[in-house]
Amino acid sequence: MRVSVIGCGHLGIPHAAAMAELGHEVIGVDVDQAKVDRLNAGECPIYETGLPELIARHTASGRLRFTTDIREAADFAELHFIGVGTPIDADGRSYDTGQVYGAIRQLAPHLDRPCTIVGKSTVTVGTTSQVTALAQRLAPAGQAVDVVWNPEFLREGHAVEDTLRPDRIIAGLTTAESEKAIRAVYAPILDAGVPIFVTDPQTAELAKGAANTFLGLKISYINAVADMCKAAGGDVSQIVDILGIDPRIGSGGMQPGIGYGGGCLPKDVRAFTASARQLGADQAAALLLAAEKINESRTDVALKLITVALGDRPIMGARVTVWGAAFKPGTNDVRESPALALAQVLQRAGAQLTVHEPRAVPTAVQRTPELDYTDDLVQSVDGAHVVVLGTEWPEYQEADPEDLRGRVAEPLMVDCRTTLDAARWRSAGWTVHQIGRPEK
Repeated sequence: MRVSVIGCGHLGIPHAAAMAELGHEVIGVDVDQAKVDRLNAGECPIYETGLPELIARHTASGRLRFTTDIREAADFAELHFIGVGTPIDADGRSYDTGQVYGAIRQLAPHLDRPCTIVGKSTVTVGTTSQVTALAQRLAPAGQAVDVVWNPEFLREGHAVEDTLRPDRIIAGLTTAESEKAIRAVYAPILDAGVPIFVTDPQTAELAKGAANTFLGLKISYINAVADMCKAAGGDVSQIVDILGIDPRIGSGGMQPGIGYGGGCLPKDVRAFTASARQLGADQAAALLLAAEKINESRTDVALKLITVALGDRPIMGARVTVWGAAFKPGTNDVRESPALALAQVLQRAGAQLTVHEPRAVPTAVQRTPELDYTDDLVQSVDGAHVVVLGTEWPEYQEADPEDLRGRVAEPLMVDCRTTLDAARWRSAGWTVHQIGRPEK
């Protein structure tokens, strides 16, 4: 098929590359000419595992190209994916869907033949019907333009894998023609056995928020249990194993640490909470709000753990190395990164701070230029009184504690993601503190 992807960010770029990988001819649209030029040159402006290789391969083959001209996309494609950003609104609770409506207003006047618009962006329930009315009013093709809501369930760091081999596809639609288009564009994925849920648009809109919010609940829940373990001397990692073996629960998402972040999960929990209130589901809103508050408290929990680990040494003047700036491994996204938030708190408390990051130094510098960064893992710990693991990159799990011990002022590790092999580090002479686990 001929496909356009409007919006080339953390959602749109992986989706465009994946559609080309599936065999479609793809044109991506973005307002940033410099970004478009880099993409057309085969360069990827964001980091996602496996994405640079896809971009290079399919721009070279001619199957994937990018433009700033939305009319070109309208003339070219029979199916248009909307992958623009929907950041949290000024009220801090709902989605700012201005870019979605802006994309429709730019695209629709050029749609002069039957086609399908497929929304990928995360939106408030009820958006599809409003977008449909707007598109059909502005498009010369009128009601021959249909809108489907097809929410993405991408995990940043796994966006390519999750697009090509998703665990499910959801299509919120109202016509047989739209269902036919969706099944055609995802045919290779559906043929591989991936289930598709064909729903009404409002169910599809709610499903995305429900899924992400439930993950937020799981993360906040296990972090609350970790706090209880810390107070009682219990081991949260063993509790995760005990809970995870229960098929009704599962261990996925139950990783104690300093909370969730990124461009999706925090805003989705907030917006789903707001939707619950708007729909009059007050008890649901109260439950979701509790999860938010637990997540927001994680920086304080981590700061307390670091303070206890340092003992008599105050944070003021201490040399602190934070490992990680991205909100999770596999991506260079630092939006609402718990690790970066913790680094800022430590610097404000007077620490002499160094942040190491394998992939996200450029994006972190743009967001928090006041911090000192390095991409040299070994040198990052030189003279440190404490090393704080903030993002669970594999580089940190593979680091050699024997080699690093001779470079630090004190062999003290605070693992805020509870991912290191604490026994290995302790056998190398380090003191290790982890969230929700006793100091053995």
